[in-house]
Amino acid sequence: MKAAEVMTLDVATIRPDATVREAARAMLRRGISGLPVVDTAGRLVGIVTEGDFLRRAETATERRHPHWLEFLLGPGRLATEYVHSHGRTVKEVMTPNVITVSADTPLQEVVRIMERQRIKRVPVVSNDKIVGIISRANLVQALARLADEIPESRSDDEAIRTQILTELEREPWAPGFSINVIVRNGVAEFWGTIFDDREREAIRVVAENIPGISGVKDHLLLIEPISGMVFQSPDDAVEAQK
Repeated sequence: MKAAEVMTLDVATIRPDATVREAARAMLRRGISGLPVVDTAGRLVGIVTEGDFLRRAETATERRHPHWLEFLLGPGRLATEYVHSHGRTVKEVMTPNVITVSADTPLQEVVRIMERQRIKRVPVVSNDKIVGIISRANLVQALARLADEIPESRSDDEAIRTQILTELEREPWAPGFSINVIVRNGVAEFWGTIFDDREREAIRVVAENIPGISGVKDHLLLIEPISGMVFQSPDDAVEAQK
């Protein structure tokens, strides 16, 4: 499998001049732990993650060093840490040197990169612009789909997946940022979260209207907005009872 087959296409991003508060709220609102940072031309210039918010002055968790260690670290390192814990904009706290892959990168290589670099997500880029992102959740979804050693995907599976995601982008009701789809041998499997159970059937209908689809499997979790309770998909509930 290649990165393009499992990556999330509808990538939430943020601008470098956005505030730290805006970035944190965007992550909470979308239920994600990292945001690629793009400039006005759409080029990837960095990434900000939940790890960047662990040592913050607002929560009195900024890093403290013994005096002897401060002497060894030097003023440059201490100044950088100060900016990271007190900076108000995304540009001041983000990681500027981002590890990326291309859409054609084999999934095995993506996993090796994530393990070697100890990162949770890898942006997928083309001509310095972000076209998708692969997170650990995407890899788990791929594993769940391929665990039974199903045959290699057909050549048109990627085209079908692109059509499904394109159709969902056009619909104002579709929760594009919180769902993903993997297509294998004509079967579309949906993963992620929805916040209104009526979206479930609409998503299924979108897939069923795409030429070449032979089946749809629903793994979507429903999060009840008021109570926060999580409900399994009917397909997975039936499977769990077997």
